[in-house]
Amino acid sequence: MSKIPGLDVRVVEAGQADGETDGTRLFSALGSTLADVPSDRIAGVVMITDGRVHDVPADASALGFAAPVHALITGNKDERDRRVALIAAPRFGIVGQPQTVTYRVEDQGATEKTAEVTVRRDGDVVDTRTVPVGVPQSIAIPIPHGGPNIVEIEASALPNELTQVNNRAVVSIDGVRDKLRVLLVSGEPHAGERTWRNLLKSDASVDLVHFTILRPPEKQDGTPINELSLIAFPTRELFQQKIDEFQLIIFDRYARQGVLPIIYFDNITRYVRDGGAVLVAAGPDYASPTSIWRTPLDAILPAEPSGNVTEQAFRPTLTELGERHPVTRGLEGSDFSPPHWSEWFRVVDTRNANGTTVMQGPDRKPLLVLSREGEGRVALLLSDHIWLWARGFEGGGPHLDLLRRLSHWLMKEPELDEEALRLSVNGHDLVVRRQTMADQVADVTLTSPSGTTRTLKLDPTKAGVWQSSVTASELGLWRATDGKLNALVNIGPANPREYAEVTSTTAVLAPLSNATGGDSRRLDDGSGLNIPRIVAVRSGDTYKGDDWIGLKMRDASVVRGIGVLPVFAGLLGLLLLLGSLAGAWAREGR
Repeated sequence: MSKIPGLDVRVVEAGQADGETDGTRLFSALGSTLADVPSDRIAGVVMITDGRVHDVPADASALGFAAPVHALITGNKDERDRRVALIAAPRFGIVGQPQTVTYRVEDQGATEKTAEVTVRRDGDVVDTRTVPVGVPQSIAIPIPHGGPNIVEIEASALPNELTQVNNRAVVSIDGVRDKLRVLLVSGEPHAGERTWRNLLKSDASVDLVHFTILRPPEKQDGTPINELSLIAFPTRELFQQKIDEFQLIIFDRYARQGVLPIIYFDNITRYVRDGGAVLVAAGPDYASPTSIWRTPLDAILPAEPSGNVTEQAFRPTLTELGERHPVTRGLEGSDFSPPHWSEWFRVVDTRNANGTTVMQGPDRKPLLVLSREGEGRVALLLSDHIWLWARGFEGGGPHLDLLRRLSHWLMKEPELDEEALRLSVNGHDLVVRRQTMADQVADVTLTSPSGTTRTLKLDPTKAGVWQSSVTASELGLWRATDGKLNALVNIGPANPREYAEVTSTTAVLAPLSNATGGDSRRLDDGSGLNIPRIVAVRSGDTYKGDDWIGLKMRDASVVRGIGVLPVFAGLLGLLLLLGSLAGAWAREGR
């Protein structure tokens, strides 16, 4: 084209995946390139592409110029490819309830009738099956936790297919908890009882059932039952029939008063080991002969009472493990020594603590102990003075953060797991974050959507948190693993249009090319590479031939500048004037 006189050639590369744009947008790039060119100076457009363009104008008049558009298509006619197309996929799902995803395996240029499909959730295989090609399929996906549940549907590869990137479809289903059911059982009334109630009632996601033991069975005053305004404690219903419906059971200063038979404590122990959670907020009751330690709960409680209670002023502090644990890490005021929060005045002495002590009292006595028992979790708070923080005594303390994190950890919220590997997107960066209780972490292997891998060394950012980041240069599903933990995140659309159809075609651009007098043809039609000649065409409506494509020559000119030169000035002007006079005199003399 550069050999055609008067032709100004502009070359632009467009359509590359940049981590943000969904699909190939050549005409958007064309509009930006020609924005400063008058429409009557445009001779034509030549595109070298696979033909899969996603912003083709519906009408040639939308181009803004009257010139031929030519498409030179790369690729071959006999290309093969397989892809997984999503038909219906939910964005949200109730935790504990399966969600249905509908998909279809589609082949281009292939004759296979079936494909093997593997379905994974968060990297774990959920289902493997053989399905017919082209027929919609449905599968129920369990939603076990809140937050993103990454579902992959991957079809087996075709022989000699163009790419396997689009053999996988990705769905991110956000798990939403319906209602977190919490049972709060308060023993004798005390100043901190309403602290727990107010906290749980203020959380819209919590369905609270609260009972306070005001009238133990041995306390009888002769009042007829039908005249009592108190509600009888439905022990059998709660601790035998419906115990598995609760995500958390809290005993607040509860001591054995004959209300709960011993068999119900056996039920609670089983409930925890099967995946439930128990929190004991203890006071002097825990050290007394009626302590709930002296029940079958002793098998799951993380510390044994010594029988003594220390009553002295002290400031709760974080242990070394507590500085790393997500329940207590970074609590407001904990960065100072002593911490910037008010004092407490009582702690129950214990021995044989076998859980993780994250907070301590005077003389490093355990104050908050966390433990995992079977599939469930247990927390033991060995003081009933957290209400001093809630009342703002001497400035108070971070009771809301502490109690909310504690209850959410017990109910297995993923963001509060001690050991976790996570991927997140921050602008153009992919952030790898490792949460751990250990002193060191292993390197992380990061795999891009195209399958390339790299090893990342994580750097400590704060106690218990290690992190690194890279530029997210590809759309699709990224994976990270440190050999034990895995993490996934999808960047951009779940199923990019760029990979929906990857075989080359002349059909997409042909209507627009024909409407402008141009051509859409393959560079290789099976007989070898055939690059057409580019010809300057002065007039006509067709700008193509068997072995050539044409550009519309406009004969347009551009005024680059204007210069003014006086004719009759100086010696040159005098000579011109004398010459003119001599010529006139000679003519008149004849």
